[in-house]
Amino acid sequence: MATVNIRRDVKDTFYRYKMPRLLSKVEGKGNGIKTVIPNMSDISRSLSRPPTYPTKYFGFELGAQVNCDGKNDRYIVNGAHDAARLQQILDGFIQRYVLCPSCQNPETDLIITKTDEIIMDCKACGKRNPADNRHKLATFITRNPPPPPGKGGKKGKHAGTNTPPGSAVDEDGNPIEPVEGDEDDDDDDELTRRLNAEAAELPAESAIAAEEWSEDTSAEAVARRMQELAVKTTVLGDDDDDDDEGNKYEAFGQWLDENTKATDDDIYKKAEELGVANKHKAVQVLVQCIFDETIVQQIPKRTKLLQRFGTSEKHQRAILGGIERLVGLEYKDKLMTKVPIILKKIYDADLVEEEVILKWGEKPSKRYVDRDTSKAVKKAAETFLNWLRNAAEEETDEEDD
Repeated sequence: MATVNIRRDVKDTFYRYKMPRLLSKVEGKGNGIKTVIPNMSDISRSLSRPPTYPTKYFGFELGAQVNCDGKNDRYIVNGAHDAARLQQILDGFIQRYVLCPSCQNPETDLIITKTDEIIMDCKACGKRNPADNRHKLATFITRNPPPPPGKGGKKGKHAGTNTPPGSAVDEDGNPIEPVEGDEDDDDDDELTRRLNAEAAELPAESAIAAEEWSEDTSAEAVARRMQELAVKTTVLGDDDDDDDEGNKYEAFGQWLDENTKATDDDIYKKAEELGVANKHKAVQVLVQCIFDETIVQQIPKRTKLLQRFGTSEKHQRAILGGIERLVGLEYKDKLMTKVPIILKKIYDADLVEEEVILKWGEKPSKRYVDRDTSKAVKKAAETFLNWLRNAAEEETDEEDD
């Protein structure tokens, strides 16, 4: 198989870092036309990156849906794309997520920090530099981290480090002590393997609410609000918390209600002070306190804060649970008809993935609200749920073709 230099700007034929030249094969016709990259696994092996990363990068750069079938070693980009164009786009991926910014050497490992920042650790020059954390692929990488070097099995949260799987690292990649009780459920291993390309915009409100928003913070209003939040262990869905642990979330909710204009940094600092930072239960409380009837306009402003608390499937379910309570218990008259738009907003912001939303919408649950309220919220969400199901079916049909 013909090879090219990983850095194609280097013309030296003896350059040691090589990769296979990208091959493409166009299949199908009409709306079902697609481009298969038969040697994507070989290319990714040369780059020491999972094949899903460059494939998803193609999708984002071309605005096309992709399909990553690791079991059958098939990596597909919808539409007809020639190999030269894909090779050029691959150069952009290599520059962003493979080459060391300091020495331009491809001997790098990816590190996911505690704050979900991607850092490249260079084995050649020893420096650590941030990767492009603004690109849409960055979210996909943090949610689907590569296995540590030399381990092809279960994916670790902090790929490319010598730390044990599940251990946390600081922003410089140094190991830190984990927060007790913050482990993810076993079902977090079932995180969705892929993200659909951004969907066509659903009808949404065009009016933008003013940035300044406030609530009644009188003692009576706070007491009523806390009663509605009911941040007890039974509402939060776990039975193994003691009273002290439940009181921490209640204190966090009350502080949020009393400090409605607190900055994202203030909120996170308070969560750390109470010992609830990065815990999924805190996310449910957070959603109920930082959003109101203008949630559609508020989501983009609060996306980074929610991601800072965690992005696991457990955290995503907590976001949906918080929205279920916010809509069903606090702003039923104002927000029930806007549920599809709210879900579209959190989906576009990469706060909750497709499979998590579909699983949530399968049937009513008493986990966060009473069954009747849950049924009403999920019935209101049916428009968006059907759109997601149809998009998934269309992609399956294209694969079958």
